[in-house]
Parts: sequence; structure tokens; C-alpha cells
Amino acid sequence: MAAFSPPPGTADIFEPEAREWREIERIGSEIFSRYGYGELRTPVFEYTEVFQKGLGSETEVVQKEMYTFSDRGGRSLTLRPEGTAGVMRALSNTDVMNQVEQRVRYFGPMFRGERPAAGRRRQFHQIGVENVGRCAPLIDAECIAMLGAFLRAIGLGDFVIAVNTRGVSGDRGPAEELLRNYFARHLDAMCDDCRTRFERNIWRILDCKQPSCGEIVAGAPDYVASFSEDSRRYFDEVRRALDALKIPYKVDPRLVRGLDYYVHTVFEVTHPALGPQTAIAGGGRYELFLPGGKRPVPGVGFAAGVERLLLAREALGVKAPAPAGPVAYLVGLNAQARLANLALADELRAAGIPVGLELEERSFKAQLREANRSGAPLAVVRGDSEMEKNTVIVKNMADGEQTEISADAVFEFLHKRDLSK
Repeated sequence: MAAFSPPPGTADIFEPEAREWREIERIGSEIFSRYGYGELRTPVFEYTEVFQKGLGSETEVVQKEMYTFSDRGGRSLTLRPEGTAGVMRALSNTDVMNQVEQRVRYFGPMFRGERPAAGRRRQFHQIGVENVGRCAPLIDAECIAMLGAFLRAIGLGDFVIAVNTRGVSGDRGPAEELLRNYFARHLDAMCDDCRTRFERNIWRILDCKQPSCGEIVAGAPDYVASFSEDSRRYFDEVRRALDALKIPYKVDPRLVRGLDYYVHTVFEVTHPALGPQTAIAGGGRYELFLPGGKRPVPGVGFAAGVERLLLAREALGVKAPAPAGPVAYLVGLNAQARLANLALADELRAAGIPVGLELEERSFKAQLREANRSGAPLAVVRGDSEMEKNTVIVKNMADGEQTEISADAVFEFLHKRDLSK
């Protein structure tokens, strides 16, 4: 490994790839703003208890995947492994405690100590939203509809939405007893992780990707039938709203999501470009205790993995529009000409017109090669003669045709060329 390569599970992002990232963020900001979501930027690290309390101390993220360290005062800090807990901590300083709705969107890096793979890095990025403070089935359906609008806008319209219900905390006891009695009879045939999950968090067994465990999970009892009538009615209303919005979905009883804070609606989105087992986005309704709060605050939201979105777009051949190339490349054959070109370039760029230019002393031939590489259709050349006459030579890079014009007219000439593109 090279001495200065990025650490495993991280990556440097150069152009033109960086352009694809900007396109995802731009479209997300545009779509989410239509639904009333304002931007929130939280720190990339929080006090560790924010995630322990928010995500649940028995979740695999908290148990195995967090990057935790101590500050100089001995306080435990953790790089954020997901967005919701930090957003809720930030919103604890607002009126959400009084059921005043807050709609926020975010974009940024998250950190988990997972084994790196395609679309899964240790520093990965999420774009997401949180609607906090109120609870209603139609709010959940609107959130799912917004996710669909975003995916269509970035060119991933052929997605599949799976939905399920986690009920409420009071439903968990009877449902867990059903699952425990069933899985206890099959533990010997299950993977090591699921045997641990049986003791720590039995819901995670439902999400196991091992084929042998999948066959066992397929025969698990219908735990949703043990939920309260209110919980089942809530889920029915979400489904009716999705039907009214003409949003295709499937009910997946194995879908539980991996964090303890989920209640009622959970959902996950896959795309055929990455295969049926690879989620590109997911979320659901949750309840979290905010710092100083005496009752949980409700919310609903989702996050999409940006790396996976980009992989799906790449598989489909979807690309961000290329930026406008330079209208011209300014060639200067002496120090005075380069200064004049620098001033002209500054004026053109201030007017929003992209240009390239040479700022070092180089030969005419070398500068023309650079003009060709830039893709500029024109080269604007100044040498000793042009500086004396206050003119420039405009060279068409395609056919070599040359025209001499006044240096005082070159700004307007290039401005018109830019407008005509």
C-alpha cells in the first residue's frame, strides 16, 4: 500500500466523480425543499450517549461498528454512524417538545467500522430527512412519496418499496414471545450471529441474510397479528394513503430495520441495478427521548446511501450534465500580454463566462496545445504586435481561421459567443 493512500474504507473524490455527488445533493435539496424541509448541519461527532440512547445499546451498530474515542477531558465521543440521533439532539433545543413540527434535511459523511465492499465504506455518505414532532399515518405516506420523487428525479425510477410495521413498544412483549418460542426450536441450525441475536435483539434475526437462516425465518409466525388493534389500524391507514398516491409497494414481514427506536411504519427501497438484496434507502417512524425530555418525541424520516445511489446511476448510464467548457483560451506571448489576458479573464468570469488562459511564460505552440486540451472553440492571442495595435487575434480552433479585432471589443465578442451557445 502506498504511504499516502487513504485508509481502507475511505476514498478521495475527484472531478468528474465529484460532479455526480453535487448532482445528488442539488436534486435532493430541490425536491425536499418543495415539501418544506430546511437544511440542518450537525457535527460529525457527538457525545457517545447520544447514539447509545438513541439507537439502543444492543443494536449491532452500537455494539460493533462505532468509532469511539475520548476527548482531553475524558468524555467519550463517537463519529456519527447515522444521522437521526444527532438531528434529534439538535432539535431538542427547538419546540418539538411541544409537538411543533420540524422538517429538516441533511447531507454528509457517516462512519461505521464495517468490512469495506462495493457501495459500503467506513466513511460513507447519506442524504436524508427527518420530520419530527407529530405522528400521523399520512405523514409517513408523504415521506415515502417524497423519497420516491427524489429517486425518480435522479434517474432511479425503477425502484421497489417494501413496507412493514414495528407496532409500538407495548406490542413488543407478545410479539417477541412468539418469535422466541419459534426460533428456540431452530437455534442449532442458525448462524452464530443469529444465536447471539436470539439473546440480545431477536428482531435482528428477521433481517439475517444467511440462506440457512432465511429458510427458517420464512416459517416464522405472523407476529403482526399479535399487535394491538390501534397499531394494525395505523399501518392500514399508511397503506391506504400509499394506494391513494398510486405508489407501488410490497408488504415484507421480514423488514424490521436495525435500530431500536423504530415504531409503526418501516420501509426500505431496493433497485434492480444493484440487485434485490441491496438497499439504496430506508427509514421509518420512530420515537426518541431527547435530552431533558420526559416523554419520547415522534418522528419519521429516511436516509439514502449516496455511494449506492451513484453505483445504481452508473449501472444505468445516468450522468450529471457536464459543466460548460471555456468559451475561449487566452494566449499571451509576453508579460504585458499575459497581464492584459489576466484582466480580461477576470472580467469575463465575473460576468459568468468561463475562459482558460496561460499565466506562465510558455511558447506559442505549447499554449495552443493547452488551448486544444481545454476544449475551447477559440484561442484569443496577444503578442508584441497586437499589444502595440491594441488588438487581438481570434483563432478558430476547429478550422484554423483567424480574425483580428480590437482589444476593446473582445469582451463583447466573447460575451455574445457565450450567449449563443
